[in-house]
Amino acid sequence: MTVLDADLLARIRSRAAGYDRDNIFFTEDLDELRAAGYLESRPLLEVARDQRLLAAHAPATALGINMHLVVVGIARVLRERGDSSLDWIIDEAAAGELFAFGNSEAGNDQVMFDSRTVAAPQADGSYLFTGTKIFTSLSPAWTRLAVFGRDDTDAASPTLVHGVIERGTPGHRALGDWNPLGMRATQSYTTLLEGARVAPDRITRVLPVGPVNDPYIFGLFANFLLLVSSVYAGIGDRALELGVAAAASRTSMKTGLAYSQDPDIRWRLADAAIALDSLGPQIESLAGDVDGLGDHGSAWFRLLVGTKTRAVDVARSVVDAAIRVSGGSSYGADTELSRLYRDALAGLFHPSDPESAHATVATNLLGPVDGGR
Repeated sequence: MTVLDADLLARIRSRAAGYDRDNIFFTEDLDELRAAGYLESRPLLEVARDQRLLAAHAPATALGINMHLVVVGIARVLRERGDSSLDWIIDEAAAGELFAFGNSEAGNDQVMFDSRTVAAPQADGSYLFTGTKIFTSLSPAWTRLAVFGRDDTDAASPTLVHGVIERGTPGHRALGDWNPLGMRATQSYTTLLEGARVAPDRITRVLPVGPVNDPYIFGLFANFLLLVSSVYAGIGDRALELGVAAAASRTSMKTGLAYSQDPDIRWRLADAAIALDSLGPQIESLAGDVDGLGDHGSAWFRLLVGTKTRAVDVARSVVDAAIRVSGGSSYGADTELSRLYRDALAGLFHPSDPESAHATVATNLLGPVDGGR
């Protein structure tokens, strides 16, 4: 059941352009979403639908809040599979704590399967994390930061240590270096970890380096990829809506008819709608399978990365179609379609990128590449 009523969504949409223009965090949106209970744990299918709706009104707000929802979603995936070790995340989210991700690292094409960050074990079971994390969305506001790093204490069997830092813990600082082309309101600063301590009871997983079959990793990828897909589907929804409105409001000087009567424009918008209509069943069926403990076996990651790749590509193509229908006025930097165009480009940089996604799908279909040939 959604908590996103029409009045709340209208207020959120009214602020989006200002956040983008001034390159500032979506503070008011966050306050209202927290008050509405949006930070709490819910089934992934419900969250995916709401994120698509939220993104149609304010893409950067939706993308930023995604990071919190992913962390909470991991805890829910574990709980649904009989593991209560992260129930405290669900409880703290319900109490209003805001979780963020400090996982991304420049030049780390292993993504979650290796890390440049050092996780140094301590005698009391805690770890000290030292490294540089990029794209830390929610930087001005998070109260809990999920991080991971590499422990090479046993050189023969290095591990990846996942944990959660509290805001008041020393040893971390944000650089405030966020001036991107789009998705500006996420305020995704670079975060320096300088011996930041994670207490023993806040270590969420210790896993081998490399791909591993663990519900924590499944929960992370399933929530992240499906919720990111939902955000870009929402961008496509809004772009199509604006394209249709433009076609109805513009009149051809040549024919005297509304552009909505032009066969080429009708085809272009129909083609965009056909592509966009494919995303809902794809995203929602997989989200429902995560909730319902569906088993796709080794195809899970193929399906997840394929959904994300398609959602981003479709969103970009729909925005492009809407701009073509709307004409030169949409090229203005302060128009909504211009902002949607810039926001949609960010999808290229979220894991899994197109190269990684295609490699994942090819491996599922054909097996791994033979390194000896």
